[in-house]
Amino acid sequence: MNSETSPGAERDRLDKQRLGKEDWFLWGPYLAERAWGTVREDYSPGGAAWEDFDHEQARSRAYRWSEDGLGGICDCEQRLCFALALWNGRDPILKERAFGLTGTQGNHGEDVKEYYFYLDATPSHSYLRYLYKYPQAAYPYARLLEENRRRGRHEPPFSLCDTGIFEDSRYFDVEVSYAKAGPTEIHIRIQASNRGPVASPLHLLPTLWFRNTWSWEEQPGVKGELRQAAVPEGVAWAVEAVHPNLGSYYLYGCQAAEPLYTENRSNSERLWGRPNASPFVKDAFHRRVIADDRQAVNPDHRGTKFAAWHSRMLAAGESTSIDLILSTQIPAQPFAQSQEVFSLRSKEADLFYRDLLDEADEQDGRILRQACAGMIWTKQFYHYEVERWIKGDQSPPPAERQHGRNSGWLHFSAAHVLSMPDTWEYPWFAAWDMAFHCAVLALIDVDFAKSQIELLLKEYYLHPNGQIPALYIKCISKAQDYVTQKSL
Repeated sequence: MNSETSPGAERDRLDKQRLGKEDWFLWGPYLAERAWGTVREDYSPGGAAWEDFDHEQARSRAYRWSEDGLGGICDCEQRLCFALALWNGRDPILKERAFGLTGTQGNHGEDVKEYYFYLDATPSHSYLRYLYKYPQAAYPYARLLEENRRRGRHEPPFSLCDTGIFEDSRYFDVEVSYAKAGPTEIHIRIQASNRGPVASPLHLLPTLWFRNTWSWEEQPGVKGELRQAAVPEGVAWAVEAVHPNLGSYYLYGCQAAEPLYTENRSNSERLWGRPNASPFVKDAFHRRVIADDRQAVNPDHRGTKFAAWHSRMLAAGESTSIDLILSTQIPAQPFAQSQEVFSLRSKEADLFYRDLLDEADEQDGRILRQACAGMIWTKQFYHYEVERWIKGDQSPPPAERQHGRNSGWLHFSAAHVLSMPDTWEYPWFAAWDMAFHCAVLALIDVDFAKSQIELLLKEYYLHPNGQIPALYIKCISKAQDYVTQKSL
């Protein structure tokens, strides 16, 4: 690759995207922090989304409409996903997604109980940085639930910091960085640092998987496969991800790890007491790492979900790094240019944001840059077909659904990347939020901002009566009625 830094490199990528010359938007931070407890995954009679699919089920139950993970990315149709899973040797479950309280559990409504930060991002997703604060003691799931349930509305929420779990800096800083050498060659670096005063174990499991698109129809849908691949020079392990529509991708690992394979399908036995169609199910890595269940993973090294299990014991203040590459290519020496790619994309990001606010002092520049990073990281793949959701999938839905939530929006059909209010509390879009977002996004990528507004006016979003999704028009109509009544 060309190692020279161009002041307009990021703008050039956006221009090529607009002109259809290069698809830099093919991969991005489109993976939500939470997909459980959402309306789309709710198949209850009364619309109790939080209770129908809670966090406890999430590790074992396959999602119907979208996926989630820590600091993850996916392609623009969320066929193939990448994220990080963690275990500190003490937690009762593998940390694969953000935890939080549901609307009925929190004393102030739903509330994420994690600390993660979107440190940096460019609008073409050529450079992304994410930071997660992972406690070294057992995560206090039960205590957070019990204390917040006990507290009333006039008391503050009980947060993770309030438990004392971060005392003496007994936590890991886990940073995930992405740098694209090209639209389909993504260099990934995971760096974990022990901030505590004593040595502590850490298990890092970078995970690659296909969204389950094949378990919901009468006729099986499109299904990809992950399988062991040939290992090039300078590579410790390799996986091939083959998909009929996306094509073939390869995930290469630089450091030695134990490869784990399973299927991204529900553990029916654990969830509903029904026999599993396959012995390899979604929660296999939890069982393998924490329960030492070697039969949970596929010994044939194939499936629809893969993880590379790295085990570390980090001394106080020690750091460790894992390098990976996700690419359509099979280079002779995949990691030969990784450092150069990261260095170049970092410098280009510096120049892009410096040009955006060239007269600002250093502090204001950092504030703007991280604020924009947050906007970019909250781009999410949003998939929801109301008519199909109301009719149900493999079994007849509750009768109440025919006249319940969203029953007047049967035309609505979305499978797009949208600007979300955030990636945990609201992994769904609202027209008024998106309008505010686009005012900010226009500063860094006016074409994406414009496309978001135009998307809401498409026939598969806009209601035949002229209403925009998320009741924007209805709110305006009510305000106009109020003004008219006052005028009369």
